[in-house]
Amino acid sequence: MATLSLKAAQRYSVPDWFSNNNQISTNSERQRYMSHQIRQEGRALRNETNNQTKWDQEDNSTRLAERMDEVERWKEVLENTLADLNAEIDALSKSKEEAERALEAKNLNLDVAIENLTLREGRQDIDLVTDQVHEQLLKEVEVIDGSKKALQQKISEAFEQLCLLMEARQQLVFDISNKKEALDIDGVALSLNNNSPNISFKPNPLRIPPGSTTKQQWDMFSRYNKDRADAEMKASTSLREAISATIKYTDNEIEAQRVATDFAFRKRIHEFEQALNELKWQEKNILEEITDLEEDIRRLEADLRAKAAPLKVAHTRLETRTYRPNVDLTRDEAQYGLVDEVHQLEGTIDALKQKLAQSHTFTYLEGRDTTGRMRYFDCSVQTTCACTRGYWLQDPLTLS
Repeated sequence: MATLSLKAAQRYSVPDWFSNNNQISTNSERQRYMSHQIRQEGRALRNETNNQTKWDQEDNSTRLAERMDEVERWKEVLENTLADLNAEIDALSKSKEEAERALEAKNLNLDVAIENLTLREGRQDIDLVTDQVHEQLLKEVEVIDGSKKALQQKISEAFEQLCLLMEARQQLVFDISNKKEALDIDGVALSLNNNSPNISFKPNPLRIPPGSTTKQQWDMFSRYNKDRADAEMKASTSLREAISATIKYTDNEIEAQRVATDFAFRKRIHEFEQALNELKWQEKNILEEITDLEEDIRRLEADLRAKAAPLKVAHTRLETRTYRPNVDLTRDEAQYGLVDEVHQLEGTIDALKQKLAQSHTFTYLEGRDTTGRMRYFDCSVQTTCACTRGYWLQDPLTLS
């Protein structure tokens, strides 16, 4: 006989079952609606963010391009300024060199004037007078010294100005170099896109690098460099004009004084016409001395040339012995002997050169012109000095 076995669980009524199904259906509808809303909002957000990202990238690309244009404009301005600055440096350097040549030329004038004064100090007894020639020579020395000081002042100013110009140029070169590098970097940044192979996430990309400046500071820096270069070029132009004026002024002053001194010389020489016979006697003696001195010079030159071969041998021996290997590269007696030989030869050569230079100096001081006549001579009555000023007196009797 079968028995009935029922599950001992909670049982619900049919209305409860329908109510539960209806609740599940309602919840499903609400979840699908919320999901639909989220999907729509997600699509709208995707479209908005995609557009925003695209336009942000385009805007920044435009900003990069505009920034590169701005940097390029400043670079061109600075390069043009640099070209002008280099031209001004060359012009001022030439003006400085011209002033230096003018200053060096004044040394010859001064040497001649001092030599004339020194030469005239050799007058004897009553002939040692303070005449017009002496006064004009002293005035000439004073004028030349003043001219040299004025030229030296301008040369010093030119040197200082060249230093300032070079500092300005260095700053321009530095600024231009930075701008070229910035253009290259911005060019690389501008060329990047979403498909570039070398893009990646970077640690802390929003950091502000040390030493960063504002755009105003950047613009002021470049403008300062340009304005400084312009100011230095303007000062350099004024200095070049001053140098040119100083050279002309000093040349005119010295030439005027030279004419006055030459006139005093001619007048004084005319007063010593009676010393012609004594002068010829002195000429004969000086010519003999010149001949002897020239012969000694030739002998000194021959001895000097003869020392070249022994010195070459000593040098070659020393150089050859430097290739001895390892511990055999010793400073032995032979080494010291060769060194002493070189020193001895060099001392001998220096002594010969010094004596030869002295001989040449005396040859110049006692030399003759191409006609064989004396340049100058120092006699008791002093019919001299004018010959050292760059012209020759054919005959004192012809002076008027």
